[in-house]
This record gives sequence, structure tokens and C-alpha cells, in this order.
Amino acid sequence: MPEFPSTPLKDAPPEGVTRLFLVRHGSTEANERKPFVLQGCEIDGPLTELGRQQSAAVGGALREFAIHAVYASPLRRAVETASEIARHHNLPVETVPDLRECSVGRWEGMSWEAIRARDPEGHDHFFADPVTRPHPGGESYSDVLRRVSPAIRTVLEANAGRNVVIVAHNLVNRVYLAEFVGIELRHARKLRQMNCCLNLLHHHQGVTELVTLNSVLHLDRLGH
Repeated sequence: MPEFPSTPLKDAPPEGVTRLFLVRHGSTEANERKPFVLQGCEIDGPLTELGRQQSAAVGGALREFAIHAVYASPLRRAVETASEIARHHNLPVETVPDLRECSVGRWEGMSWEAIRARDPEGHDHFFADPVTRPHPGGESYSDVLRRVSPAIRTVLEANAGRNVVIVAHNLVNRVYLAEFVGIELRHARKLRQMNCCLNLLHHHQGVTELVTLNSVLHLDRLGH
């Protein structure tokens, strides 16, 4: 692994380096159900009050950083979170369609408990190989990675020498980050991505390095 040039994190990075703050969106009603239900790309509701508080917290955490651009999935929960970050820097939120959450097909809006009870065969088929086997009527992990990785690479390469924020989703972040923590894609679900967590990555000369994973220190008073 090459040595990455560094500057204080709140400053612009060195020439040629992109510093990426990859964020998961704030909490939604689907996230807060007990048990929570799958929220793919079809459910497009707003943040809850907790989600807005989390978004304010992550926006505050990044307020003093030299942020040069803010990108988001086009889904409402991501745009609302990104807007709370962007407003501190007088920036627009640029939406990237390929950053939308995984399509979970006919399991949209269902809990894992309900899926196991109502569709045990489909559940077991999917988890035997989630890399190549899609959620029934939806996407596999590989499908998601195939659209997300080039989209993020485009952002990274277009923003050399800048600090940028991307607000995306639970599974989107997990499949993208799996490579950088050295785990097989089929284990991506084991990577925790809490609502409004921060992941920090550096990109330089075609190489991306994970610096921080699932940081939630800014959310400590809110619970998560």
C-alpha cells in the first residue's frame, strides 16, 4: 500500500488526493420499526425526528471541514441527510442515480423474521450466495457493486485535491467498503453501517484507502 500524502483533515487534501466522507443516511420509520423492515429503493419516505437529529449531528461534525462538494443517492432519506451537511458549506446536493439503495424486490417492506416465515426457500436460496443470487425480483450484491463502484470512482477522480461527501445507504456502503477491509463480498452484510455514520477514505493515483469505518462518535448523545 503506498503512503498517502496527508494534511490536517479539516483542510483541503494534498494535490491529487481526494478525501471522501462516505455517510449513511439518517433514520427512517422503516429503520425504527421493531423488528426493522427492509427499505430498498422502492420505499422513499422522509427522515424521522431521530433521523433529522442524526443528520444535524453529522452536519455539525463536518461543519468546520473544508467540504467542496456533496453528493447523494436520489432517494429522499439520503437527500435530506446530505442537505443538512451541505447547508453549512453553501453547497448544492448533487444526486447520483447509481448510488440508490439495493432493490430488494418482493421483500420490500418486510422484516427478516417475516421473510424467513413466509419465504423460507427464497431466504435460504439468497443467503447461500448473495453475491450472484439476487433478492427475489431485485438485485444481488454484485449487481449493486457493479453500479456503485464506477459511480463513486467517477466522483473521486473528478475531485482530486478536494474533500467530498457522499450520502448513500446501508447495503450500498457495505458492498463498496468490503474490498477495503479485506473481506469477501458475500460477507459484506457483517460490516456495520449505522444511520449517519462516517467512513473516511483517501483516493490517490487510482488507489483507494479506508481510514475510518462506521464512526459514530458524533452521535453519542442520540443513541444509535
